[in-house]
Amino acid sequence: EPEIAHVGLYPRDMESGGIAYRTFTKPFAAVDRAILEGDTEGFVKIHTKQGSDEILGATIVGPNAGDMISEISVAMESKMGLGALASVIHPYPTKAEAVRQCGDLYNKTRLTVFVKGVFRKLMQLQR
Repeated sequence: EPEIAHVGLYPRDMESGGIAYRTFTKPFAAVDRAILEGDTEGFVKIHTKQGSDEILGATIVGPNAGDMISEISVAMESKMGLGALASVIHPYPTKAEAVRQCGDLYNKTRLTVFVKGVFRKLMQLQR
């Protein structure tokens, strides 16, 4: 307790291999299903190659981590990047939503200053 699941490379592997990477983490405390169940301990952590959405590794800590890691394993095997994984429909509310939210975090890094400005203005208009 808690359950831990991992696939792919660990940060120490990437560092020792000279691989530049980024890590996207979503704690279960920010996932609606975990909040509803009162079980907010744990997280989903996904490592991508720097400047790319190629998934190099992932760790999930929390209930059903072993079941949740499968989605990331399939994405890695099929060469689906984290950005594309975010566009997959995830049932709501489920803890697997944390995987999609990590993809959303990656997609936010792709926004240029101009696009961020446009989105900010659109959001202001909607309020």
